[in-house]
Amino acid sequence: MFESLSDRLGIIIKKIKGCGSLSEANIHEALKDVRMALLEADVNFTVVKDFIERVRNKAVGKDVLESLTPGQQFIKIVRDELVEVLGGNSCGLELGAKPPAAIMLVGLQGSGKTTTTAKLARHLKSKGRNPYLVSADIYRPAAMLQLKRLAGEINVDVFDAESMGTPPPLSPSWRGTGGGVLNPQDITREAKRIADIKGYDTVLVDTAGRLHIDSELMEELKELKAILKPKEILFVADSMTGQDAVNTARGFDEAVGITGIILTKLDGDTRGGAALSIKNVTGKPIKFIGVGERIDALEPFYPDRMASRILGMGDVLTLIEKAQEVIDEKKAKELEKKIRKDTFTLEDFREQLRQIKKMGSLESIIAMIPGFKEMQKKSGVMPDERELFKTEAIINSMTKKERLNHTILNANRRKRIANGSGTSVQDVNKLVKQYLQTREMMKRFSKGGLPLIGGRGLLPF
Repeated sequence: MFESLSDRLGIIIKKIKGCGSLSEANIHEALKDVRMALLEADVNFTVVKDFIERVRNKAVGKDVLESLTPGQQFIKIVRDELVEVLGGNSCGLELGAKPPAAIMLVGLQGSGKTTTTAKLARHLKSKGRNPYLVSADIYRPAAMLQLKRLAGEINVDVFDAESMGTPPPLSPSWRGTGGGVLNPQDITREAKRIADIKGYDTVLVDTAGRLHIDSELMEELKELKAILKPKEILFVADSMTGQDAVNTARGFDEAVGITGIILTKLDGDTRGGAALSIKNVTGKPIKFIGVGERIDALEPFYPDRMASRILGMGDVLTLIEKAQEVIDEKKAKELEKKIRKDTFTLEDFREQLRQIKKMGSLESIIAMIPGFKEMQKKSGVMPDERELFKTEAIINSMTKKERLNHTILNANRRKRIANGSGTSVQDVNKLVKQYLQTREMMKRFSKGGLPLIGGRGLLPF
């Protein structure tokens, strides 16, 4: 995400840093480049204009021009203004004191509402809440089944609308056992009643979408809002659609009144315009971002961290939080003991690889390490996700005895392991060398404190 914008801004920042001193002339030149970079990233024209003006007013001040490090001061101003454009302070969910708190997820078809509903439920569950999922989409035949399947993956309860009547295939509505027409209003009303009885503290309602905004959809959403009295109405926006997502968000806000935004598909080839425009245009904060297809690929949105990522400064705090989520404290202590005693085995190495895979894609991890992406570009070596799977396949093809004692891996054993894993003997040799380098590195690290997850040599690039 933001790769093109990040690269462009990186070049501009490098040029500014190279200036011995700053003048109004070279600030003007730099801001012209920044303006073009933002417009090419599909950022709203008015947002760009205001951003450039604010940076200019601060950058030509006496404190900047006469400072010892004018380039650094300029970069700080750009970062601070980016944080403001992205929303300033991070905004969590407002769930109130009295349960159950209702959350409506709204948006157009294809924006990822159903998957995001389940992702949000998983996030809330990890924070100690007891969520209840409800599908109020009776128009898309697979919507209820999809939400039910996702609920099963995260072990969260879901309202069973079929208990109110059996729908005929592909019907936009159906007649319940009492002969009345079952509709989204009936579903949400009954789901809310059950949530009260069973003691769920959060009700997440996946509403129907459309290909575009229409009056019928908005009327339905207004009725659901009146029934649920939600604490949050979250607009789910597909960041790949750029300014269309911004305009649609504004339309939903004017009709229904949204309280926040969830941007999906930020792991795709998005230019970033929606993320950099949507808060300013709608006045509503981005609360979460979807960064992948996996059920755990939803992150709280922090404007300051995102600004740092865009400017190539990394995001260490998010990296630490991701590591803390996947690392078992008991296993970490056991691993530390093994490293100190120099008994770190290939089995432990495999466990470390599995923990890295749980953190997300290699590309997303690298983007959070300050300076790593720049170093990677210079070396020309790009991470290959397949290498992680290949490495694990090689270790899986070893016997337990071999995993616990790498010294017995003679030529015949290595040939058998290569055949068993569908790799070459050279791949097996490379893995063993990598393992020994990691073992040595971790042994050195342990003298000054154990790193979070392995270190250089552990990643296969």
